[in-house]
Amino acid sequence: MRSSLRFVSVAAVAAMLAAVPGSAQKSTGPKERYEMDVATMSGFAAMAGGKGGIGGAMGMMFGGDPSSRVAYQLMLRLGSNDAATAPPPKGDHFFQPQAKLGKSVPLISVERKEGTYPTEFERPKGRLLLYWGCGAKAGPGQPVIIDFAKVAAGQVPPGLFSSAVPVIREVSQANSRSYTDWPNSKNGKQPGGGSSLLGAHRVASNYGPDINFTLAQDYMQGLSASTAIQGDQSVMLRWNQVPTATGYAAWTIGGMGNGGGKDDMGDIVWWTSSASKEFGGGLWDWLPPSVVANLITKKIVMPPSQTSCQIPAEVKKASGEMMIGNLNAFGPEANFSYPPKPAGNAVWNIDWTAKVRFRSHTMLMIGADFGGMGGSSTGGSTPATPAKKKKCKGPLGIPLPDGAC
Repeated sequence: MRSSLRFVSVAAVAAMLAAVPGSAQKSTGPKERYEMDVATMSGFAAMAGGKGGIGGAMGMMFGGDPSSRVAYQLMLRLGSNDAATAPPPKGDHFFQPQAKLGKSVPLISVERKEGTYPTEFERPKGRLLLYWGCGAKAGPGQPVIIDFAKVAAGQVPPGLFSSAVPVIREVSQANSRSYTDWPNSKNGKQPGGGSSLLGAHRVASNYGPDINFTLAQDYMQGLSASTAIQGDQSVMLRWNQVPTATGYAAWTIGGMGNGGGKDDMGDIVWWTSSASKEFGGGLWDWLPPSVVANLITKKIVMPPSQTSCQIPAEVKKASGEMMIGNLNAFGPEANFSYPPKPAGNAVWNIDWTAKVRFRSHTMLMIGADFGGMGGSSTGGSTPATPAKKKKCKGPLGIPLPDGAC
């Protein structure tokens, strides 16, 4: 309660200061907002083109060593406060030739369909064991055990989701009068080998002015991760230092399918590198550098200088023979707006904003032996053929990051 009161008081002070004449520049808009999410995937995530999971593992077995594979992923969202001049809303993102995406990719509207979402809820069986923190041994109070048999249908245990890590989405269908995105049903082929985003970009639509910006930041370097089981049965996770990374977060999931009976799923073991019990939010997503810097001070995200993390022995023992692991490297962010911000206290009437977010992530199998390839994943330079993105959900419908399913 004390921290909540402190937050309110700080917010109140900020609001009062903003109300003082001449203390802050007023602005309007933006009328149109664009988001471009850029990911570099390596390891099993690249082999499956971002689809990942056991299917990706099987694909890796027959498709070769993932150590030389990376794949690129783009997600584009355009939202506006205005209606389309000639419905439905539509647009195009025009790239330079080096992007290897053709002249442009089509942004199309998302059809709202009623009654197409599943309404039945199958109560999970077994237990969820939560561990956290880097170290040879699990810290006090671990694991937190959630017994699915004792959970009422649809009821999420308190404190399971992250309270400190936001999921940041500024452009969505819900907050836009007109909205389009890519990939979509019309076109979803992701960029291939040798693609580069450097240079000029133009976004044109029938529900807002053209958006023009120039990128000086390209895809992030691929992550190269390896694991080694230590004498005390903990697992040492190591990775390369990505030059533009702002911080790292790791997780593993194991123990699935260890139950003895047909209806007994056994224990699902979930571990994260956070020093506190944080299992969600934007830890598996894109986060602004300022947010990442704040999370580093709280030891929820590992600093960009860190290149190893020890997975506790208890996690390895509870997980069984195989764990699925993921390492996320948060990256830089580029922001653009038009018209330019005026000098002094003149009102800034913003027509549009554009945000480009970067990250690099890898997936690896810990403790599995696929011809010596299961314990490492290296970000190389040969992109794999991307596959259609699959929505990932874990126990209790918990959203899991790319490559977890």
